[in-house]
Amino acid sequence: MHMSTAVSPGGISQEADVRAPIRRLTRLLDPDSLTVLNRESLRGQNLEGVLTAAGLVDGAPAVAFCTDATAMGGSLDFAGACDIVAAIGMAERRRCPVIGVWHSGGARLTDGLRSLDGAGRMFAAMTRVSGVIPQISVVLGPAAGAAAYGPALTDLVVMSDTGRMFVTGPDVVRSVTGESIDQAGLGGPEAHERRSGVVHVTCDTDQDALAYGRQLAVLLARPGSFHPDTESSNAEPSRTDPRSLLPQSRRRAYDVRPLVRTLMDDDASFVELQPRWAPNIIVGLGRLGRRVVGVIANNPLRKGGCLDSLSAEKGARFVRMCDSLGVPMIVVVDTPGYLPGVAQEWNGVVRRGAKLLHAFAESVVPRVTLITRKAYGGAFIAMNSRALGANAVFAWPEAEIAVMGAEAAVGVLYRKELAVLPEHERERARADLAERHRRSEGGVDRAVESGVVDEVVAPRDTRRRLVEALAAAPGTRGRHSNIPL
Repeated sequence: MHMSTAVSPGGISQEADVRAPIRRLTRLLDPDSLTVLNRESLRGQNLEGVLTAAGLVDGAPAVAFCTDATAMGGSLDFAGACDIVAAIGMAERRRCPVIGVWHSGGARLTDGLRSLDGAGRMFAAMTRVSGVIPQISVVLGPAAGAAAYGPALTDLVVMSDTGRMFVTGPDVVRSVTGESIDQAGLGGPEAHERRSGVVHVTCDTDQDALAYGRQLAVLLARPGSFHPDTESSNAEPSRTDPRSLLPQSRRRAYDVRPLVRTLMDDDASFVELQPRWAPNIIVGLGRLGRRVVGVIANNPLRKGGCLDSLSAEKGARFVRMCDSLGVPMIVVVDTPGYLPGVAQEWNGVVRRGAKLLHAFAESVVPRVTLITRKAYGGAFIAMNSRALGANAVFAWPEAEIAVMGAEAAVGVLYRKELAVLPEHERERARADLAERHRRSEGGVDRAVESGVVDEVVAPRDTRRRLVEALAAAPGTRGRHSNIPL
């Protein structure tokens, strides 16, 4: 966003006026609902560098705070950090979301160790309410040091194109390591959306970022309730048949996003999170049967839908957030298993994969799984299987559930028999054996018989059955924090 620096009649530049916290909080909260909490910050130059307020988002209560980039770069002194602690405490008492708008150089140098103590108290407050109330951060400018760790401790982070997050800036990096990089490359949207996974949503403008912050707050503050009576297989004849969104060939890749959006009440209700980080798994929030749900889905367009170290970590953090905030989940499964390779083992696929297992096994919110094409091996277990506590597992009629794909299984089971056949006969024999194995071991009927799948559902009935199953499950929530993984 490019802003003029012309001076307004009041003597404050237009750029400073736009960056002023009162302007930003007014755009974040409902019109005429804002009540300033630390009124002394409106006097003079707001030396504390923070403005806190209570108000509404789409009619639901919320508390917000904003660092003041026009006062000493928005740096935090002890008093400013304590104002944020007080705002978090009010949100906790009201059981409502707290939204932080960040544009800050971090701890204020002129305040010395007191500024560090204040930052520590702020971190402790954020940790105390983690998993108790939704915490959302909107980063609209450089957020360094303590102002970077603040957003990282919250549930969801939105960043505008001018946002930056880093522990130490480019000058320090250059002096210590010799690496030359600018602020955008070090901690801009590209760095944190695609490489680090710290940011959940990126936007072109500050206004869009504040709008997304509002939208996420509304989803978590006004979750709604399930209405299974309004769902039926014939309720919306114009709705796209979900099966038509998958390719005819089982081997072809496809983007799972259109399928996810078709399952939701409407396209606009689904907000994908971290879309460019570990894109072989999709996570996001949307409405299903009028209730906000979390969605986790394998994406065959990326790495064939395999789970790997990063996607397992991404999924685990999202599952824990949903569980701690009482958000029911649907899990859409189409995966051939875990991605093999030396790099995966060295990058901690065992440790990170265990996080996903732990997150689902620990979760107590209603969660239902839908297997569309295939679910093989350890990835079948990890993607919210019955064994990990899923309330229901559904499968489409052509789905395959097995230890591994039929072709790979035949290669192991009949290796010696296939090896002695002439080459021109070997492939035909392999195909016949694979088809036989698929029918006997990987068919959905066998999965139902063994109890790992509860029901085979027709694609057009999927929405209705998902809503019914989630509505029938106990509406509980986890009792744990949402620790950054």
